[in-house]
Amino acid sequence: MTASRRIGVVVNPTKFDDLADVKDRVGKVCADHGWGEPVFIETTEDDPGVGQAQEVLDRGIDFLCPLGGDGTVRAVATVLVGTDTPIGLLPGGTGNLLARNLGLPIETIEEALEVVLTGTDRRIDVGLVRLFPDSESADTLKGDDPPTEDDPRRDDEEIFLVMAGIGIDAEVMAKTNEKVKGVLGWPAYVLAGVARLFTRGFMVKVAAGGGDPQVQHARSVIIGNCGTLQGNLELMPDAELDDGILDGVILAPRGAFGWGAVVADLASRHRRGHRQIVRLTSRAIRATTGDVAIETQIDGDPKGEQHGLSTRVLPRSLVVRVR
Repeated sequence: MTASRRIGVVVNPTKFDDLADVKDRVGKVCADHGWGEPVFIETTEDDPGVGQAQEVLDRGIDFLCPLGGDGTVRAVATVLVGTDTPIGLLPGGTGNLLARNLGLPIETIEEALEVVLTGTDRRIDVGLVRLFPDSESADTLKGDDPPTEDDPRRDDEEIFLVMAGIGIDAEVMAKTNEKVKGVLGWPAYVLAGVARLFTRGFMVKVAAGGGDPQVQHARSVIIGNCGTLQGNLELMPDAELDDGILDGVILAPRGAFGWGAVVADLASRHRRGHRQIVRLTSRAIRATTGDVAIETQIDGDPKGEQHGLSTRVLPRSLVVRVR
């Protein structure tokens, strides 16, 4: 290696008490491996990382590393989808869910950076999602076929790397106190979730690919590019990051016994099974809620109340540095 090789780091400064120390640590690891001084650029309230990622990419760096929460990862990946520039995952948030699903180190920046500088490249799928801000768009919008080479990404689509969902999962993301999350980490989501276990659900119409839609009561509809959550909870145990398929789950428990059955099913890694967990697989999955708007999230970022979402997969479109 020559010192001319450099990484670019898009960093969320709100995630660190001493950003100067973080930059020094990253620079030291790069120097130890014979790499040049890393390029840092900070996200802002107005731009969570998309513009910064494009700016760093235009400088001709070798790898681009988000250093923040899952939202920063998604912003950087938005720019890198469809390119040959790898994304290097550095832990900086509460979830680090893509890194967890790839089996990458999330305890220290130094360990993660070792993988970035010495690892190999792997191509993974990316999910594309459209949100329906009103019932009319949910009823009339068509075209849920998988992307093609001539139609890789539409202007009204956002990417997701881990999961997009509508219902209680999104409510938890929207209501979790940031200060509590900063102190407790991911258990803060558990606390927020307990308070919402017994809220009312909603009616949803879910269609996978070209199949007939099913209409049912639900508490949450989650569509995943991968399936492992914090605490190594496998929500979608068969999901793979490079299979060209999205996995979906409809959670429909009723009351305490229903939630108990769902928890038992997840804890037993689905050996028991339960009728209140409906599983789907397809290259395109769509969920609409009619006239009722429901809280929605993309990779943990709250997106407000929507009338549904439509997802499809863009196979092997992002290069990630792995072990």
